[in-house]
Amino acid sequence: MRDRDVRACLAERLRNEHPKPDTRFVDELDLGGLVRVDVAAVNGSLWGYEIKSARDNLRRLPLQIEIYSRTLDRAALVVAECHATKAVQMLPEWWEVIVASEHKGSTHLRTMRPGTQNPAVDPWAVVQLLWRDEALDELAYWGLDRGVRSKPRRDIWKRMVEQLDVSTIQAAVRTRLKSRTDWRVGQ
Repeated sequence: MRDRDVRACLAERLRNEHPKPDTRFVDELDLGGLVRVDVAAVNGSLWGYEIKSARDNLRRLPLQIEIYSRTLDRAALVVAECHATKAVQMLPEWWEVIVASEHKGSTHLRTMRPGTQNPAVDPWAVVQLLWRDEALDELAYWGLDRGVRSKPRRDIWKRMVEQLDVSTIQAAVRTRLKSRTDWRVGQ
């Protein structure tokens, strides 16, 4: 069972779990240049799905857990049976665990542990998902852009974190992520 087999099965599952037309699926969502979420679903929440197939190892998982746990509203590990026991011991309780298995040449997914809402989202990590112009537009919307219009994005992000509550930042990020058309420029 390869990553692409698990990814295809997961894509079908996610279309059923997130059927609303305003849901945006993003492959390889960059989280601050440190890690990439294999598959993200952006709707009323920011969901992240990390895939660990049988051919993968778990060496990068601790860093992925740390960064995902700062940024995402909900996270899930989609893991091959051979890694499931070890991986579950590494994960925070709020993470969903989905086990991928192969039967008669077909990949199957089953929920081993349901997930819950992330209890500790870090607004600084979330705001960094915005490109500079997006963050500046958000500040302008709230009348908070004065004095930072010509500043670097870190200053703009800092103003957002200082002046807006985390739920406002999360909503702004979700809206911007769903409306992007070119994911690899503008950063």
